[in-house]
Amino acid sequence: MTIKIIIDGEGAVLGRVASYAAKQSLLGKSVVIVNCDKLLILGRKIGIIDEYKESRARGGAARKGPHFPKEPFRLVKRTIRGMLDYKKGRGIEALKRIICYNDTPKEYESAEKIKLIKPLKIKPITVKELSERI
Repeated sequence: MTIKIIIDGEGAVLGRVASYAAKQSLLGKSVVIVNCDKLLILGRKIGIIDEYKESRARGGAARKGPHFPKEPFRLVKRTIRGMLDYKKGRGIEALKRIICYNDTPKEYESAEKIKLIKPLKIKPITVKELSERI
């Protein structure tokens, strides 16, 4: 039986959650991230939005890729994928062990969740707000 880690994304920073999830998944643990739309991205709002718009525009008219998602839970999984060697066996298996949800499913409501919250000095942008603007 694999160990299941449930991470609550509300108020946590996207990069910190993604790196923690990638590391735990590489160690063989199943990782579930809930409240992905409430994760925070630090930096200037305009700069962040422009970077993600540029990433989405790279797909071009031929639609042969790269495919960049717009939904919050898929943005989070794509961010985690960037921290794994997803083209080789170990990374493929690690990525399969990660599941992301925009809200909390009923099966995980009463479960113990890990919160990766730190006090912030700047006002961040949420993943949900980013996905609405790109």
